[in-house]
Amino acid sequence: MLKQGLDIRLGQSLSMTPQLQQAIRLLQLSSIELEAEIQQALEENPLLQMEEEDYTSGSESLETFEETKTSQETSDESYDEDFSPAELGENSSLSQEIPEDIESLDTNWNEVYDSPSSTDDSDINTFIENQADNSDDLQSHLLWQVNMSQLSAIDKYIAEVIISCLDGAGYLTESLDDIYTRLADEVLVDLEDIHCVLTYIQQLDPLGVGARNLGECLLIQLRHLPSDEPHQIASALVEKHLDLLEQRHYKEIMKRLKISQSQLEDAVKLLRTLQPRPGSVFSNIKTDYIVPDAYVRKVQGKWVVSLNPSLTPHLNINQHYADLIGQSKDAMTNNYLKGHLQQARWLIRSLDNRNSTVLNVAQAIVERQHGFMQYGEQAMKPLVLRDVAEELQMHESTISRVTTNKYLHTPRGIYEFKYFFSSQLDTNTGASCSSTAIRAMIKQLIEQESPQTPLSDSDLTQLLQEQGISVARRTVAKYREAMLIPSSHERKTLLAT
Repeated sequence: MLKQGLDIRLGQSLSMTPQLQQAIRLLQLSSIELEAEIQQALEENPLLQMEEEDYTSGSESLETFEETKTSQETSDESYDEDFSPAELGENSSLSQEIPEDIESLDTNWNEVYDSPSSTDDSDINTFIENQADNSDDLQSHLLWQVNMSQLSAIDKYIAEVIISCLDGAGYLTESLDDIYTRLADEVLVDLEDIHCVLTYIQQLDPLGVGARNLGECLLIQLRHLPSDEPHQIASALVEKHLDLLEQRHYKEIMKRLKISQSQLEDAVKLLRTLQPRPGSVFSNIKTDYIVPDAYVRKVQGKWVVSLNPSLTPHLNINQHYADLIGQSKDAMTNNYLKGHLQQARWLIRSLDNRNSTVLNVAQAIVERQHGFMQYGEQAMKPLVLRDVAEELQMHESTISRVTTNKYLHTPRGIYEFKYFFSSQLDTNTGASCSSTAIRAMIKQLIEQESPQTPLSDSDLTQLLQEQGISVARRTVAKYREAMLIPSSHERKTLLAT
């Protein structure tokens, strides 16, 4: 038998208000995404402005503003119609509508570090970005050469079709039979004509385009080099033993070609001067340069962290438009201004909290990893998100958002915040060692090995144990593969370092 009744229970839950959602979203944005977010807000919200902007002239009247704002979207939430300019004070009800949930996400920005003036940085960055912007691509470059040639109209059309079948590396992605089938219904052509035009394209700049495989690409380039002994051996390598060369079976190559080690070395050196992806030099992919979110410098013997001033724009309220609130008899105008004023205040507070959190996390990282700043990767200490979260009294998810797509400029380069976090491994001395430090030690050992007798994973494990680091061979292999370092067999080479 069911019984009905009332039951009162107490519990805690976090209400995800719109402003709290905005603060969380801003935390996980990269510097480029944040810049776009701020620019969009400045374009959409007339109550928001950059600090350097000056609207104190009062040249724009209320009537002018009402005429311009009617063309914008006014589908915001409704606000109270009874509103007076006095409500703009510090103790106004509107300012108190912003909840305290945002404050709980971050700590206050208690310390401000001065950073050197970098007025010329933007000009330098703009110059570098302009250099990377290549308006010409491989197809356009080849078509220009074809149009300047003495080919017939039909051959030029065949060349255009062939060029359209090249990939970004410059290789032909379709067979000549498929190209012939495509052209047969349009022009009077045979397979030999297509082959001749392809041969012509393969002689254009850059050399090697239009090749159907790596061997053909290398041979095209070799035909334009002086025919000496290394050239002849290199040609034979590509034509007959390219598979053995890729597998580094040098002894078998020397046996089959009946050549000495020095002759093979000279041929391999020549092959390394060739371009296996000739079309890549015309890649039109724009390079994205990393802009650090924070800097760390050593000042009077102490590591000092500061935010990148170019990524921390100072926003404030456009007081000219704010003063218009309550002056209009149009309730829609007042509601429009009130809503955008509230949104502007939310954004400014969220940005302040984001800056504070990024700075605090960067400081916590530097305090733990000052050894890396001084000595490099081998001095990296174990660090996990929980360590920083407990120190700053934040949730791990907040720290995870802050450390994603955020970069720290150090004396040793620019690194993502997440780079400084690594797992812990115990040593024979009872101390702990960072997995990043172990990777650095493995890399250093491999760099110092003999090319003729590279270190195996077992050798690396033994050498680490001699330094007091107890790690399994399979762990060494895992770290080596993660750094994209080939096995000892694949690293073996005849060429002297």
